[in-house]
Amino acid sequence: MADKQKILIVDDDENIAELISLYLIKECFDCMTVYDGQSAINAFDVYSPDLIMLDLMLPGKDGYEVCREIRKKSRTPIIMLSAKGEVFDKVLGLELGADDYMIKPFDPKELVARVKAVLRRTGVPSAPAEDMTQHTGEYVSYPDLTVNLSNYSVIYMGKPLEMPPKELELLYYLAKTPNRVHTREELLDQLWGYDYHGDTRTVDVHIKRLREKIKDHEKWALSTVWGVGYKFELK
Repeated sequence: MADKQKILIVDDDENIAELISLYLIKECFDCMTVYDGQSAINAFDVYSPDLIMLDLMLPGKDGYEVCREIRKKSRTPIIMLSAKGEVFDKVLGLELGADDYMIKPFDPKELVARVKAVLRRTGVPSAPAEDMTQHTGEYVSYPDLTVNLSNYSVIYMGKPLEMPPKELELLYYLAKTPNRVHTREELLDQLWGYDYHGDTRTVDVHIKRLREKIKDHEKWALSTVWGVGYKFELK
């Protein structure tokens, strides 16, 4: 029997944390619950979760800071939880590396569905990228760039490159069909799912983050087709 997938729940409201835990345990997940930012960071190192449910408003280190620290060493999927519904908060969370964002109050059944969807899309082990550089399975390779979807690794300019799951999936999706233009709506549908409650700015945010890490090459580039979308262009 396969090991249960582990979910780290971080929320200072014990009632909400307990509710999330109950619903996830019912769906055969293993759960650990902590109630502040520093405890989340400590628990992450000990528990090695497959996914983190991370509230933004936490005592001590807030959710943004926790997300930032975890992203320095791991691309374990993160779903942010917040009572804030402003676009700025969502965009900031995504820019820091979150994979999804849910606004309180939420339907617990939808939360479970989001957890399963993120895990299904990512399937990411929490080991560092440096340990996952073998080119096997589903991957695309160009001069100075290899994107491996099977083990979620990126080799750029001969070195492993840390990259959150959604950025890697976006890069792979574009790179596997070079010179084909993809609309923002298509990318949102294919990579986030038709029921994702976001907008096309989500795609723009992830493209921006990719461009900060991967610069245009003499042989290829991440190109914008104004008014339409994006493509992985071979020169």
